[in-house]
Amino acid sequence: MKKLSIITVNYNDKVGLEKTINSILEQTYKGFEYIIIDGNSNDGSKELIKKHKETVDYWVSEPDSGIYNAMNKGIRAATGEYVFFLNAGDVFYSKITLDEIQKSLNGNLDLYYGDVIFKGSNKERIVKYPDELSFYFFSHDGICHQSCFIKRTLFNDIFFYNEKLKIVSDWEFLIYGLVFKNISYQHIDCIVSYYDFEGISSRPESESTKLKEREIVMKKYFPLLIDDYNRLKDLTELASLRRIRNILYIKKFSFPWKLLKVFSDVLLLFLPKQK
Repeated sequence: MKKLSIITVNYNDKVGLEKTINSILEQTYKGFEYIIIDGNSNDGSKELIKKHKETVDYWVSEPDSGIYNAMNKGIRAATGEYVFFLNAGDVFYSKITLDEIQKSLNGNLDLYYGDVIFKGSNKERIVKYPDELSFYFFSHDGICHQSCFIKRTLFNDIFFYNEKLKIVSDWEFLIYGLVFKNISYQHIDCIVSYYDFEGISSRPESESTKLKEREIVMKKYFPLLIDDYNRLKDLTELASLRRIRNILYIKKFSFPWKLLKVFSDVLLLFLPKQK
């Protein structure tokens, strides 16, 4: 059995898929199997996959019902001890990333996760995740799957990704596993990948869908904590806004920064007061 299964999900993103395939095949560590799940693309993606068929261990191109349906197909096809998703457009941080990561994948823990760089069309930022995970952290954040190495058997022990959800199924899987199954985990202090921040879950128009789906998950598994969950979100937003306001107070910026300070003060009127 391979130590690791790398799974790439793609639909009509030939350019992104080629970047991802090249990034994976350039890794100095080779102890993994590579799986591509394509949603019956018609942009040349299938021809690209066939071009690399000698180095791809398993691939399929057929219609699916969404990204989590495709990801579940990849999990079921995988044979590695751990699974890792690097979808079309995402790339590893460097050629030696897996060499560094695989030293920690000793089979003792259920989840290993590193940090990522969110990369957009003209900007990027490093996202560092905490060493200790908590309900509070998941109330306003999450860990993207481009940083997670998950023991494959966990999906049989817990559940596969919820295909009824469009954006937050990986969030649901982790928060349920951590709270109800007490899964073991470790934060690896290194950057794993560049996460393509142009995907569906990162688009501004997807924010309302994400919030609605998270509320569905909370009501399903944590009905008694709904009020606390919503208050934690409000307090987090309030704290962030206060930090911005304090910076604007301290710094004597010229216009338009003074206008932003006024704007932040107005927004604070509509948020819960700190106790």
